[in-house]
Amino acid sequence: MANVNAKQELKSVESINARAATGQDAGLTKQAEIGQALSVLLSDVFALYIKTKNYHWHMHGRHFRDYHLLLEEQATQLFGMTDLIAERARKIGQPTIRSLEQMVAQKRLASSEAEDLSADDMLTELHADNQALAAFMRTTHTLTDEGNDVATTSLLEEWIDQAEERAWFLGKTVGK
Repeated sequence: MANVNAKQELKSVESINARAATGQDAGLTKQAEIGQALSVLLSDVFALYIKTKNYHWHMHGRHFRDYHLLLEEQATQLFGMTDLIAERARKIGQPTIRSLEQMVAQKRLASSEAEDLSADDMLTELHADNQALAAFMRTTHTLTDEGNDVATTSLLEEWIDQAEERAWFLGKTVGK
């Protein structure tokens, strides 16, 4: 029995190697869907970046300096993602966002123009937004994995971890 299993396994490995040698099963699929998902994700990241900077600029209260610096660090991390997302879409032959209006139309995260938010309210909103962004990226991760887009899938794994860390810091700061 063990001999039969070993032969089947060897045959399977040989089959995989033969397909790989001819480029079969190595192709990227779902480029249009992935490109669209990246465009929406880019819109979300820009929206969260602007909201984080908004709260960074309008922070007040007893812990002003700590919160101000935390939000600057988080905004810098978000902004660092934007070019990578856009260029990833271009690398797979897809367009990316072209205007602020397109970003606003596509984003899933709410903006904030509130003038009377407490520091805790700001941090609580950003906590929820980072959790939502991580969830959106997990959905995109499923799509990129199905489309054999290993590079985008890998980037998403790093960005999900970053979003979860931002949410964790914010949540612990406001007692969640």
